[in-house]
Amino acid sequence: MFGRDELLATIESRLVAGGGVALHGPAGIGKTALLEAAASAAAARGELVVWLRPVRSERLVPYAGIADLVAQLPPAAREALPPAQRAALRQGLAPRAGAAALVRRLVLPQLLAHSARLRPLLLVLDDCQWLDAESAELIAFAMRRRPGPRVRVIAAQRHPDPAGRRRAVRLCPAPAVEIEVPPLAADALTGLLEARGLPCRAASRMHEISAGNPFLALALGAALPSGPAWRPAPLPEPARELLRDRLAPLPAETRRTLLMAALAAEPTVAVLLRAGREDAVRDLRLAAAAGAVVVDGEQIRFTPPLLATVIAEDAPAGDRTEAHTALAAGAVDEVEALRHRALRSSVPDAAVARSLAAAAQRCAARGAGRTAAELFLLAADRCPHTCAAHRLDWLVAAARSGLSAGSAALAGRAAEAVLAADAPVGHRVHARLVLIDLAGQGLAEMGEMVAAALAEAGDDPALSAPVRLRVTWASLLAGDPDRAGDEAARTALAARRAGDPATEAMALSVLAQIQRLCGDPGWSDTLTEALVLPATPAPDWLHYGPLYVAARFAMMDDRLDEARAALLSLLNVAGRDRVGEARVCVLRSLSEVATRAGRCREALNYAHQAVRAAQRAGLSPGPTCYTAAIAELAGGSLAAAAGFAGRGVRASEQEGDTLYRRRNLHALGQAELRAGRTREGVAALRRLRDLEAGSGGGDPMIVRWHGDLAGGLAALGEHAEAAATLAAARTAAGRLGDNPGLVGYLDRAAAVVLSESGHADSAVLLSASAAQHFEQLQQPIEQAHALLVQGSAERRRRRYAAARLAIGAALAIFLAADAKPWAEQTERALAGASAAGTTPVDLGLTSTELRIAALVRDGASNREIAVRLYLSVKTVEATLTRIYRKLGVRSRTQLSSRMATVVSEVTKSA
Repeated sequence: MFGRDELLATIESRLVAGGGVALHGPAGIGKTALLEAAASAAAARGELVVWLRPVRSERLVPYAGIADLVAQLPPAAREALPPAQRAALRQGLAPRAGAAALVRRLVLPQLLAHSARLRPLLLVLDDCQWLDAESAELIAFAMRRRPGPRVRVIAAQRHPDPAGRRRAVRLCPAPAVEIEVPPLAADALTGLLEARGLPCRAASRMHEISAGNPFLALALGAALPSGPAWRPAPLPEPARELLRDRLAPLPAETRRTLLMAALAAEPTVAVLLRAGREDAVRDLRLAAAAGAVVVDGEQIRFTPPLLATVIAEDAPAGDRTEAHTALAAGAVDEVEALRHRALRSSVPDAAVARSLAAAAQRCAARGAGRTAAELFLLAADRCPHTCAAHRLDWLVAAARSGLSAGSAALAGRAAEAVLAADAPVGHRVHARLVLIDLAGQGLAEMGEMVAAALAEAGDDPALSAPVRLRVTWASLLAGDPDRAGDEAARTALAARRAGDPATEAMALSVLAQIQRLCGDPGWSDTLTEALVLPATPAPDWLHYGPLYVAARFAMMDDRLDEARAALLSLLNVAGRDRVGEARVCVLRSLSEVATRAGRCREALNYAHQAVRAAQRAGLSPGPTCYTAAIAELAGGSLAAAAGFAGRGVRASEQEGDTLYRRRNLHALGQAELRAGRTREGVAALRRLRDLEAGSGGGDPMIVRWHGDLAGGLAALGEHAEAAATLAAARTAAGRLGDNPGLVGYLDRAAAVVLSESGHADSAVLLSASAAQHFEQLQQPIEQAHALLVQGSAERRRRRYAAARLAIGAALAIFLAADAKPWAEQTERALAGASAAGTTPVDLGLTSTELRIAALVRDGASNREIAVRLYLSVKTVEATLTRIYRKLGVRSRTQLSSRMATVVSEVTKSA
């Protein structure tokens, strides 16, 4: 199961202690899966598990549930009943069978008690709302008789209304606990969908659509068309029935109110009241009790959002027309009134279409991209054939507005409508550009679309330059920097010929990124050339422009205050677009700056905003997963970091994005190393190294993986490879000039390698120097990390007071920065340093050396040690030589004796 570990543990502890558990929640939320998990655990303990799974049709069949229950109990339990109760059981428990009322009521408690004496019993009741009233009454009576701790019950009730909860609780013996099954968290639901074969990008956007309901998400995922990522999945009939079931208990007037809310662009209580729904507050209260909506102040949200779609599509046309008329009359905004008047009828009308287009242009001008896209599309739908040219203009405008607003479905629908028509070349190229951009990081799959756009653009530089810019991005993401650089230069030249400084600036900006990625110092001049151009990209494209790239470079060079100021200014520009890619990119960069500056709460906040916005817009999850992983590594949890990074790796692999595949591998490697899974961390970082070697990566400041890999290799005893990794990083850094941050980073990494190699004196000097570098750069997380390395090296020198001083200073910095996982790791190190200072058995061995020495003590050969620790035999032999020298022994026999003495001393001290 995904995301239910804590809930399962609660259920299990309650059942083991005796009593009952009553689960409730909407259909599809996962109650049955929890019941099955609890039943499996009980069966594994040797208990008797009795299932009741009533269905809707059995609700009116008296004693149907009791018949199923009795049939599953052991025959020996029935034989142990008194004669009168056995007779009543044989005749049946219905009143017409002649059994006395008291006898009928006492049969089940006695039968359950006798069964429990044979084996502990777990009664599992699913869908209690369909259990017939007679069976429910007899079971409830049996539970009130306190059948003892060997009889437990877990019951699930579908509807979360108060009466339903009381019924489920009545069917449980005391003590009973009530648990509402919550929606699955985004990470858990994504994992569930990925396990069923859904691509990461599609899985990540299902959480908001389904409101975390696993059944609904799985149904939608199974129905996803095999086409563009933006195309919405058709709503399968089982999912429709599930949502209709949520509305079934509601009165007709409440459903009318919900229809009006479903048709409103932004439903609020005030909108409903102005539209004439006088009982809106009452109706919404009833709908909220049924789990159909959530009312937050004035705002109304359907749960899940697809419920609004089902309500609108199921309503008769006359009811929809009536609702739109009322909403138009009550609208405060003229644009909203116009929208509802247009939606009353599907008949083409030139005047209505022009009014809609004019309103759409006003919305686009003020940054309301989604509304603009919807109105442009509506104008095209209402456009008669006499205005066909205007219709194509409006469709292109709808596609562009939808793209900038993160409304992928609107943008894709409009763009495909252009391509389906007999549109001019310019319109077709612009529509294809929108579809290419909707692919996000998955540009590798858009080869045919790009080729068609280039063919249609021909020799027109105004059309070909934007297309070639996309070719540049695709080549960069695919890990082909040489082709990307050539395409960027050609794009800049074409844009200059076309008099398009915005596209030229974007082309030069990406060229500067490519040059820096490849270690070409000319990137600075290229970026300066882009910055001085007379125009900058529109707000929707600022994340490809020179100002954004300059801010990213400032962050890479540890000019964090400069980077943050520039990004906050860009966020203000992108702020009008609440879910577009530009805003997501700026939020991501702000999070990464905050992480480096030691503002961990701020980093987590920005990262999670970016993740949510990307999911709403249907963007590729690879970049936001990387940012979230980095923020979690600093201030969240290592498990969450590994989850984000792993998903980011998978998403990037699926979309052919080597750039963010490398970055997510770095985050994953860090998470594994810090969680103590050294071999897995090293494996991830080696994959990153191989990818970067194949794509021409040359700037160690961009993805700072070298030190992490070197430290992991040293911990595994691969000292030669660790040293070679650092040497390669220093060589690359030398081509880029001096950078204090890079010097500190590499010095700290070298200190880790030296400490693991037994050169603790040199490690202390280098780590202390690195800490000073980072203090000057005002990077507290990096500074504290260097102090932690220093403390570890001091401990290896057996200078325990100095170790405690360095580690304590690191802990103070981590706590001040809210760096939770770092603080937890440092607290463990501090406790170890304190204990080592009072224990006479510290050997001065590295972790790998200690493991090898212990295996020698246990009689393992060098080859056996190599196999168990995944090392080469040569590495084991070299490590043993160092161990002999440190401990002053000359043979395996002396080493085994020394280790046995250590174990004895530890035992005595304990």
